[in-house]
Amino acid sequence: MTSTVEQPRRLRVVDPATGEPITDYDIADEAAVQAAVRRARDAAGWWAGLEAGQRRRHLLAFKTRVAGRIEQLAELIRAETGKPAAGALLEVMLTVEHLDWAARHARRVLRRRSVSSGMLAFNQASSVEYVPYGVVGVIGPWNYPFYTPMGSISHALAAGNAVVFKPSEFTPGVGVWLGQQWSELLPEHPVLQVVTGDGTTGAALCRSEVDKIAFTGSAATARAVMAACAERLTPVVIEGGGKDALIVTADADLDAAARAAVFGGLGNAGQTCAGVERIYVEDAVHEAFVARLADLMRQVKPGAEPGAAYGPMSTPAQAGTVLRHITDAIGAGGRAVVGDAGSVRPPFVEPVLLADVPEHSTAVTEETFGPVIVVNRVADAEDALRRANATRYGLAGSIFTRRRRRGQQLAAQLRAGAVSVNSVLGYAGVPALPFGGVGDSGFGRVHGADGLREFSRPRAVTWQRFRAPIDVMTLQPTASALRISLQMFKLRHGRR
Repeated sequence: MTSTVEQPRRLRVVDPATGEPITDYDIADEAAVQAAVRRARDAAGWWAGLEAGQRRRHLLAFKTRVAGRIEQLAELIRAETGKPAAGALLEVMLTVEHLDWAARHARRVLRRRSVSSGMLAFNQASSVEYVPYGVVGVIGPWNYPFYTPMGSISHALAAGNAVVFKPSEFTPGVGVWLGQQWSELLPEHPVLQVVTGDGTTGAALCRSEVDKIAFTGSAATARAVMAACAERLTPVVIEGGGKDALIVTADADLDAAARAAVFGGLGNAGQTCAGVERIYVEDAVHEAFVARLADLMRQVKPGAEPGAAYGPMSTPAQAGTVLRHITDAIGAGGRAVVGDAGSVRPPFVEPVLLADVPEHSTAVTEETFGPVIVVNRVADAEDALRRANATRYGLAGSIFTRRRRRGQQLAAQLRAGAVSVNSVLGYAGVPALPFGGVGDSGFGRVHGADGLREFSRPRAVTWQRFRAPIDVMTLQPTASALRISLQMFKLRHGRR
């Protein structure tokens, strides 16, 4: 009788363009995740105990190390996602800019600040200080496996936290590479650790003793993350995707708007949560804009080569979602201007432009995450706003108009966490700006000062400078103290 020993499950990574295996990784179980969190807890004490200037020096050294190996990292991103070399390089460059900003500005943003104590506590000196949570768990996506999770990782580290990072099961190599760079820089202090695995690993991280979770992914998975975190009341920051709209007014530069739409809609094979999936164009210029956009899209071809405009769908299931949306849009009466259902030839999807698609179609209401753009005509900019805002998502948006004030007015009414006027994704290259959404796009912010505070706890501190001559902060204040305080209160607040 022979006995068989069950081999531990492994995470196999494949080339998204060919399906050929690249390598495999461990699937961290609950015990492995808990062990990583315990190590992080010890490291967090050391890291938080450093002066802000010391943390800055370590983070800048980390930044320099990553930047000096940009070609190596970009090639790893390209291999796991299938995106072109230019897209992978841009992803690294943008990420390093945000890391640099977080390292250099954390001390200023999070320093202790004095605040006014007001009339009732005039004998107190008051301040607000920001302290790190301790250990932050980060769960990253596959579409931008470096840029997106580093929005949380870099700001959590700069704020004084240790981080346990669980990369997507489709792009674990990028996360492992990142963890190796840190460990080679500071081998004795596991302030940044990486645990690879599938959904069970992510669930274990949510239920571990981390102090906060940062998650990027679908809204459905975000709800599961929140439910798991609720067991321990672990706070979360969520980025749950988007169905972002571009508004083109009658006075817009149509050529510029069309070029921007191609970049936002087809970049990374359309697998961009803050890209362009819907376009609303004022009726007077609708046909002219569609003609320009169609001409540009017909010139774009996907491919597996490093210099292609964009690559394959990064995950096996995504092409099916794209096909379902195209079929639904055309079946509901939409017009196929460029491409159609036949453009979906997994793992590649050629550009698809759909016009006059009913607003109830899944191509309008659900996140397509593919190189498909829906362009619909509207009566005016107000109509465009109503349609753009009629979604459960609210991540970002774009507006094209030649009138600056009009652009600002429309931006103020767009239900989104970020807006670009006369560009798309303009905010992504500005490290000082926060990023995050509303509704099914999530809550909380990464990047900028708000991103640093997202991974810090505000703490209020007062200290008594002298004994109050009129003391009502006591169990039984004197009648005279209460009378005088009441008179002062009415003088201050009881008159217009």
